[in-house]
Amino acid sequence: MNIEHVSPAFLVQQEISRRTPHGQQAELAISRSASSQNIDRIHLAILRKWFWARKPDAGFLLEGFPATLLQALVFDEWLEARGENITCCFGPDLQNADPVVTYYRTQGLLFGAIPAAA
Repeated sequence: MNIEHVSPAFLVQQEISRRTPHGQQAELAISRSASSQNIDRIHLAILRKWFWARKPDAGFLLEGFPATLLQALVFDEWLEARGENITCCFGPDLQNADPVVTYYRTQGLLFGAIPAAA
């Protein structure tokens, strides 16, 4: 299987290293301990760039995204716009009441749990 592994943290670090406008915004947000809303906006911008640059229907595995309910809803819009869908999701803990976990569980997409780090 040819599935691209995508880490938002890695993409953000690439943008910072390349000194792109998004990278400069991310670096500033990190250095100033920006609000989660600002960081959310930057992550969405960087992931949007990756998503729309990839080949349609190319498989991928996202690690750490979507991390917020807003990101999940925006990601669903991107998928819908391309006529794609999510096959399954893994969450941190099936008993967790996290809004993202709950969102994917109610859609029947939450496949299993990833054990919490010790």
